[in-house]
Amino acid sequence: MEKITVSITVNAPRKTVWEYWNDPKHIPHWAFATPEWGAESTENDLQIGGHFKHKMFAKDGSASFDFEGVYTLVEPHQRIEYTITDGRIVSVLFEEVNGNTRITESFDPEHENPLEMQRAGWQAYLENFKKYIETQK
Repeated sequence: MEKITVSITVNAPRKTVWEYWNDPKHIPHWAFATPEWGAESTENDLQIGGHFKHKMFAKDGSASFDFEGVYTLVEPHQRIEYTITDGRIVSVLFEEVNGNTRITESFDPEHENPLEMQRAGWQAYLENFKKYIETQK
């Protein structure tokens, strides 16, 4: 099955974007798709072979799951690749564009939900990240 790709341009330099994307103190503020969800319990060992994990939860208590995996590539301020525990591969590219940063994520789709739903969810994740980092300045 073909990978799904989502992208966004953030009004912040690449070094700052990298920090906000990877620092466990920032991740719970943006790592969810809709306002009805949240994230907590963040671990992030950003190195090849390093493990990351955060719990995503519905704020009404109806559902939660751990989003976790292992890094297979880390090129500081440029690219991250990892394998989620279900075996899907994700690549995140950070590109400088006129002083801003374009983030492009490509990932293997899962087989439970429609592709467009998955694309929309991951795009919403990026929108939350953009909103969070741009309001921190």
